[in-house]
Amino acid sequence: PAAPLSPQEHGLDFQRLLDASAYKERYRRDMIRWGEERRRADPGFFCRRVVEGVAQPVWVVSDTRRLSDVEWFRDVYGDAVQTVRVVATEETRKRRNWVFVSGVDDAESECGLDQGVAFDWVITNDGDELALGEQLETLLQSLRHRL
Repeated sequence: PAAPLSPQEHGLDFQRLLDASAYKERYRRDMIRWGEERRRADPGFFCRRVVEGVAQPVWVVSDTRRLSDVEWFRDVYGDAVQTVRVVATEETRKRRNWVFVSGVDDAESECGLDQGVAFDWVITNDGDELALGEQLETLLQSLRHRL
């Protein structure tokens, strides 16, 4: 996740915002609004915070929320970037206690990358540990070859 700036600024418990609790849901809309304000003022704000002081031969970008984030990494790091999208069926997500919330789950922060992005890797995580492991091993082998 991006640096926990908003939680700190607002006195929120960052760790509790990472789970699927009612606590997170209570603040989720406000956090999205705060993030949108930051991005409008500076589209690279969150990306720069994540990479601050870090150098890597390969960047695995797996949890961006906007096309502008993916573009930022590709512009700054070029071929060193490998984008990864993790997908699960709606049925699987519901089994994991996900419930659609209008105005939140249909906002750009949640579905802005559902179309128009060519990911380098798409990993399916529907609960089949063997299939997930095989996909991750293939990804890791590819990354090792890039080093």
